Amino acid sequence: MRVLLVGAGGVGTAITRIAARRPFFEHMTVADYDIGRAESAVAALGERGDRFDAVRLDASDQSAVRAALAGHRCDVLLNATDPRFVMPLFEAALAHGAHYMDMAMSLSRPHPSRPYEECGVKLGDAQFDRAAEWEATGRLALVGMGVEPGLSDVFARYASDELFDEIEEIGIRDGADLTVEGYDFAPSFSIWTTIEECLNPPVVYEEGRGWFTTAPFSEPEVFDFPEGIGPVECVNVEHEEVLLVPRWLKARRVTFKYGLGDEFIGVLRTLHKLGLDRTDPVSVKSGAGKADVSPRDVVAACLPDPAGLGERMHGKTCAGTWVKGSKDGRPREVYLYHVVDNQWSMREYGSQAVVWQTAINPVAALELVASGVWGGSGVLGPEAMPPRPFLDLLTEYGAPWGMREQ
Repeated sequence: MRVLLVGAGGVGTAITRIAARRPFFEHMTVADYDIGRAESAVAALGERGDRFDAVRLDASDQSAVRAALAGHRCDVLLNATDPRFVMPLFEAALAHGAHYMDMAMSLSRPHPSRPYEECGVKLGDAQFDRAAEWEATGRLALVGMGVEPGLSDVFARYASDELFDEIEEIGIRDGADLTVEGYDFAPSFSIWTTIEECLNPPVVYEEGRGWFTTAPFSEPEVFDFPEGIGPVECVNVEHEEVLLVPRWLKARRVTFKYGLGDEFIGVLRTLHKLGLDRTDPVSVKSGAGKADVSPRDVVAACLPDPAGLGERMHGKTCAGTWVKGSKDGRPREVYLYHVVDNQWSMREYGSQAVVWQTAINPVAALELVASGVWGGSGVLGPEAMPPRPFLDLLTEYGAPWGMREQ
């Protein structure tokens, strides 16, 4: 397997550090708009970097992406960029005839008149619209294969296959007790993506009703996270799992709730009120004259790079899937989860916990595809794949998962 990894930020760099320890691929080309980032990611691998090279690539330029796939003889494109670049990379892989994998899906657009009641364009709709063409090529587009979505969806499939006869609700619940020393406000993941997720109308799925939306930060609940993290208030957030799970699994309700905290929610609401969450450019004065910039990009530029916060971060992050239903005629409720301690991930890989936890899952998925354990054609989510081989491989990677009876 020859891989074109597009994006050498925090997650992309963590992908190289995890993949370098595994023998399943022949070569990985690390591509980024900033060639320095790509070169740094490869250089940091030291002796383990002999199967890697670095190139400059504009992810929005489909012709350039196709040329990179051809020039480096890559048979799979792994997208580690932010969601703005999903469609050009997805389309370039399709046109070239390469397999494709991402960790976040094509962007949504709220309903024009009823944004907090009805879905407009849903996450992933643009990709699923192309499913027939992908199937016709015999190539696989495995979408939403990070941690959330990704591992959380594998947990859902595992629960459906092995733990439940009937499922009342599948609820993704994400929480952490991470702190960042020296910063009053420092998100542990891309603020661009965080704003997109948290300020868009959250989507909920109910059997018989389908997908519908609510107001941001709705339905707060306190969820008790394992391994010492403890109770965290979680709220509805737009996320791909709610759009993926019902396509393959039967559940009466599917939700995603994220533990944000009052301060974080307050900051996001302020950004929205001031229009600083917008992505369309505004004209501003600069020393070189007028410049067109996206307010959201300015916010991102003013905050520290999450990838560089590892040494200042303390605590754990937890991603997991809570499932409620019945087995053998008796009620059952479980939480399947994966916890990463930041001190451990920094010591073992030099990557902070949130980006490392995201990165390990596409690497494991690539290994299963390379070995033929996972396969298929078309646009498929993690729910379409057998879960047990993935969960066993995750443990082999030194990242065991857990299950708690509720």
